[in-house]
Amino acid sequence: MVTIINYKERHSEEGKTFFVLEAQGGIEMVQSKATGNFYATAKKAYIPCTFDELTCQALIGTQMQGEIARVECEPYEFINKETGELLTLHHRYVYVQNSQPEANSRMANPFVEKFSMNGAHHYETVN
Repeated sequence: MVTIINYKERHSEEGKTFFVLEAQGGIEMVQSKATGNFYATAKKAYIPCTFDELTCQALIGTQMQGEIARVECEPYEFINKETGELLTLHHRYVYVQNSQPEANSRMANPFVEKFSMNGAHHYETVN
């Protein structure tokens, strides 16, 4: 299960404005390699959409079937905002919709059912 927690405005290469939904998976406990202590975290991904800003606002808090999955990709550079460290990453997080038929028809928010993604099962992140 993932929850829409926010949305962001983006611009295409052609200069067109569009929105992405920020989806967050469930809580996960991860053990620090440095200290050995556990901390809570959650994976996030951005899902491009065709909605206007008001619709995106209304969708915040909606839960959907699916998960945020880590997928390998071409290396890219990322700056850690907390430390300023430049990292080279080889993965991204993407939203993957469950393929069970009942999962596709049962959304937590009836508003979302009107705007389902026409049966699409996979959305790549946009960073």
